[in-house]
Amino acid sequence: MPSSNHLEILAFTDPVCTWCWGSEPVLRKLEAVYGDQIRIRYVMGGLVENIRNFYDSANNIGGDPEQVNGQVARHWLEASERHGMPVRTDGFRLFSADVLSTYPQNIAFKAVELTDADKAPAFLRRVREASAAEARETGRTEVLVELATEVGINLETLLQHLNDGSAEEAFRKDLSFTRQYAVRGFPTFLLRYEGRELLLRGYQRFGGFKGAIDMLTGEVLSQKQPDPSQQGILEFIQGHGRVAPIEIDTAFGLSSDQRETITQALIGSGLIRWESAGNGGFFMAASTSQVCDADTGVCLI
Repeated sequence: MPSSNHLEILAFTDPVCTWCWGSEPVLRKLEAVYGDQIRIRYVMGGLVENIRNFYDSANNIGGDPEQVNGQVARHWLEASERHGMPVRTDGFRLFSADVLSTYPQNIAFKAVELTDADKAPAFLRRVREASAAEARETGRTEVLVELATEVGINLETLLQHLNDGSAEEAFRKDLSFTRQYAVRGFPTFLLRYEGRELLLRGYQRFGGFKGAIDMLTGEVLSQKQPDPSQQGILEFIQGHGRVAPIEIDTAFGLSSDQRETITQALIGSGLIRWESAGNGGFFMAASTSQVCDADTGVCLI
């Protein structure tokens, strides 16, 4: 359990859940507002064990793995119009005759967590980006390994956890924990504070989270409103690496016009750049320096 004045948020999730992707702006705002008073931990819930046996009646998704990709793409695009995170439907392909499950993405997350827990959230974010905004086939091991190396994970140790069964065992423990709390839909959030718990089911806006946090903690957590200046937004982008416009709007409480004015000024100054992705894109720091990880040998521009 978290220590005094620290709130733990357990996010029951799947790396390729569209409303989990849509929750990224809110989770980033929580981190910006509450800082190290909150700890977010991800629990892998395993959305699809076998797409042939899966059926989402609300969105008419399931069945043949080749046909289901179009169903999923349409659903993700509809969801994107509501939550604002970018989605690419051109070439969208999550399932095939030899990739019938989202379990590989879940197991890969646990392998990364076992290898380097501090980098696991960055890997999860990268899988979400690749799945949703880049239409990459993230159910394939070679793609997951590539994404892991992008965030600086040691390849030898990662493959060891993937191959010796330890990552799958850790995932099975997450599945058991998910069932313990009767979680059947994602995202779901379990808030823990000083021995008390509160379960929030489904996508939540910041106001809903704040109300639940205040009720659970007795409003003892302090809040810091992010600085909506050019410098504040630049630091936000630099800190996260890739940031969708809705993430800036949500974190800083800005209108799209206000954010556009600031980001265009930052682009004009050569401090950030824009990368299109699907029906949207990401802002990134326009760094010209190369940083290399001494342990992994990975160099980032």
